[in-house]
Amino acid sequence: MKSKYLFLLSFSLIAGIVQAQNYPGKTVRLIVPFAAGGSTDVIARVLAPKLSEAWGQQVIVDNRPGGNTTIGTDIVAKSAPDGHTLLVTPAPFTVVPSVMTKLPYDPAKDFEPITLINTTPMGLVVHPGVPAKNLKELIALAKTRPGQMNFGSSGSGGVPHLSGELLNTMAGLKIIHVPYKGNAPALTDLVGGHVDMAFNGLTSVMPFIKSGRLRVLGVTSIGRTAALPEVPTFDEQGLKGFQAVAWNGLSAPARTPKDAITRIQETSSRIVKSPELAEQLKRDGSDPVGSSTAEFVAHLRDEVVKWKKVLDRAGIKSF
Repeated sequence: MKSKYLFLLSFSLIAGIVQAQNYPGKTVRLIVPFAAGGSTDVIARVLAPKLSEAWGQQVIVDNRPGGNTTIGTDIVAKSAPDGHTLLVTPAPFTVVPSVMTKLPYDPAKDFEPITLINTTPMGLVVHPGVPAKNLKELIALAKTRPGQMNFGSSGSGGVPHLSGELLNTMAGLKIIHVPYKGNAPALTDLVGGHVDMAFNGLTSVMPFIKSGRLRVLGVTSIGRTAALPEVPTFDEQGLKGFQAVAWNGLSAPARTPKDAITRIQETSSRIVKSPELAEQLKRDGSDPVGSSTAEFVAHLRDEVVKWKKVLDRAGIKSF
């Protein structure tokens, strides 16, 4: 009986290795936990055809918005651990656990981190009807209108939302948060003048900045971004240490074969670092990364700590 058990175990391990070596064996879904149109969606749609070309299998983008990203994230957590359903992992992945106590998944146990794809500085953009031309003028204006000005975001818990809360805390303001179900409707209302301002990834707002339909007052990285080198950072404009950068990674369900994880990491990293795609990302306001799995794990750990402090300072206990 013991030898039979060992035979079955060995057969199972060999089958798993063969399956991983043949990865992918069918269509791969990239789950984006936002509506179409935001920076995470843009990154997924840039990456998908390149992965498809490299693997010889169809790679599709599947938008599953809602629940502060928890709906799409839970789909991946409960998917088969074979690497054919992946989460395009955004910054709220490390924020939501601090403010939602009844998550349908365990972010620490139900996922295999794969790679950090890119980072994207936030730009503070305002409707042209807002008279401020720089951050100093906006702060002065907002102090004369406490509780009257507002900022839109793609939803509670994302870097755009927390950037606004960080501004409120550091500058002593009371700008009201208006959450939307995705980036596209938030941008539509901002361009239409229904909200005053928004923090947004440069990838999705660059066309509006270039056309003059939105005005950018500053970027949230410590150093200036190559996409808008003439735009000063918040740190330069007096809010020392202000930093809020969005990012996207790839994660798989827990227990996905290590060989499959390795192949996904190596392929996606090579694609992201390729001169063609790296240049495209930089042009659109994003910085390519393509990290190792270990580096992504460390990044996730650091982000949890960082945003927990912001939430505590802002007094945000739940969404």
